[in-house]
Amino acid sequence: MSDVVSLSKFLSLILRHAPDKIGLTLDPNGWADVEELLTLMALKGKNVSHELLERVVAENDKKRFAFSEDGLRIRASQGHSVEIELDLPSAIPPDTLYHGTASRVIDSIREQGLKPGSRQHVHLSRDITTATKVGQRHGKPVVLIIRANEMISAGHSFYLSENEVWLTSHVPTEFIEFPTT
Repeated sequence: MSDVVSLSKFLSLILRHAPDKIGLTLDPNGWADVEELLTLMALKGKNVSHELLERVVAENDKKRFAFSEDGLRIRASQGHSVEIELDLPSAIPPDTLYHGTASRVIDSIREQGLKPGSRQHVHLSRDITTATKVGQRHGKPVVLIIRANEMISAGHSFYLSENEVWLTSHVPTEFIEFPTT
């Protein structure tokens, strides 16, 4: 595994789920001080240069991480299981969004809708290709069609993360189109 991939996985763990694993504190919006992050990682035996950290942020295909405008802080763009407020403005999504999942959980989704699980939001994609890739990570992929325009009309809110993932708190079953096969 390359240094970039290995560091990306480690950053996902630390910035999204377990900052306390290295003693890092995230601010209420999920930001971590870059110098503190690098220092704490070094104390845990992960010596990472500024240059490698910048490469990970720039080269991550899903744009999972972002630097603050001044470059002094870093955070995960979405997918947190730790309580943070991304402070994203609400946004109007396209009429239709997509959610990739595994076939084994379809019955549960039919009963309960889409819930965030251990994360803070349900993640939705703008395109079927991305949703399929997400579903493949969890098993036999199934892509659900989400009638986002109807959700907006019913008073639900959506947010667009820095890496173009659409977020919402819950998708009730009445707004989900399930595959017929």
